[in-house]
Amino acid sequence: MTAAAQFIDVSRTFGDFTAVGSLNLDIPEGRITTLLGPSGCGKTTTLRMLAGYTAPSSGTIRIAGEDATRLPPEKRNLGMVFQSYALFPHMSVADNVGYGLKLRRIPAAERRSRVAEALDLVGLGHLAAQRPRKLSGGQQQRVALARAIAIRPSLLLLDEPLSNLDARLRVQMRAEIRRIQAETGLTVVLVTHDQDEALEMSDVMVLMRAGHVMQSGSPAEVFPRPANRFVAEFLGYENFVPASLSASDGATTLTVRPEHLEVVQGEAPDGARLALPATVTGIAYRGVDRHLTLSAPRGEGEDDVTLIATVRADHSRADWRPGDRVTVSARPEHVVELAD
Repeated sequence: MTAAAQFIDVSRTFGDFTAVGSLNLDIPEGRITTLLGPSGCGKTTTLRMLAGYTAPSSGTIRIAGEDATRLPPEKRNLGMVFQSYALFPHMSVADNVGYGLKLRRIPAAERRSRVAEALDLVGLGHLAAQRPRKLSGGQQQRVALARAIAIRPSLLLLDEPLSNLDARLRVQMRAEIRRIQAETGLTVVLVTHDQDEALEMSDVMVLMRAGHVMQSGSPAEVFPRPANRFVAEFLGYENFVPASLSASDGATTLTVRPEHLEVVQGEAPDGARLALPATVTGIAYRGVDRHLTLSAPRGEGEDDVTLIATVRADHSRADWRPGDRVTVSARPEHVVELAD
C-alpha cells in the first residue's frame, strides 16, 4: 500500500518531556488513519508535526515521498479541521470555504466553482450566503470540512473534530466524513480519544501511549487481539485474569470482554478455555441485558479477581442474587493472552 506520509524515527521533546519518541509510521494513501489514545499520549503533537505547526526534534517526515521535515505549513498542501472549527464570523459560508483558495491566488471563477463543489459535497450549497453564527454546530463542522477540502489537499487532517458536538450529531458526522472520504478518495488522518469513533471510522487505527505506538492495524485486527493490557483496557476489555488460574503457555494475563463471559450454575460448558468458580456480588438490570459483578478467588492470602459479565436478559436466570455461587467461563476464541 502506497504511503501518503511517513514518520521516520521522529521525536519531539519539550525540555525534559518527550511528547513523541522515535516514531516510525506510514500513513496509507486514500485511507482514514486514526491516532487514538488518552490525553497526553502524543497524538496531537504527531498531527501538528505532520501539518508543519510543530517541528520535530529529530527524525524525518515525508509527504508524497518528499522530505517535508522543515517545510512550512503553507507549502505542504494539507487541509486541517480544528476542534474549534476556526470559522471567520464576519464572512459568509462561501467566503469561509474560499478563504484558502484566495490565499493561494486561485482565479475568481475557479474559486467560485470549487467553493460550490465543496459545499455541495457536504450538503450546504443552499447556505452559501449565511454567516456561521446562523448555523448549527453540525453545519459549522461541515463548513470547516468544506474549507479544508476546497483546496484539494494531499492529506486532510482532523484534530478531535467531533468533540464539540452532541452524541447524535457525532454519529451523523462520522458517517458524513466516511462518505466524503469514499467519494473523494482523500487520505485522512484523524486524532481522537474516542474508541467508538476510531472503530467506526478507521481503515487503520494507531493506538498511542506516552509518545509511542502501542499497536496499529485495522479495527478488525486490533479489536479482537489487543497487543497488551493498555490497548485492551483502552478498547473496553474489563476482565483480567492471572494466567496461573488457567493453563497457559507464555501469557501472564488472560483478558475477556464482558459480553463473552458465560455465567452458569454447575459445570462450565465443554471446551471452555477459561473456567473459574465465582460468587455474584452485584447485579444491574439494563433492559436487554444484566450487568453482573463477580468475585473469583485467586488463592491463599491474595485478593480475589473481580469480573464483569454482560448476560442477555432473555437468556439468563431471572433470579440471580448476590451471594450465588456460579461458574464463569469463556470459549477459546474469546480469550486473549497478554504477555504483560
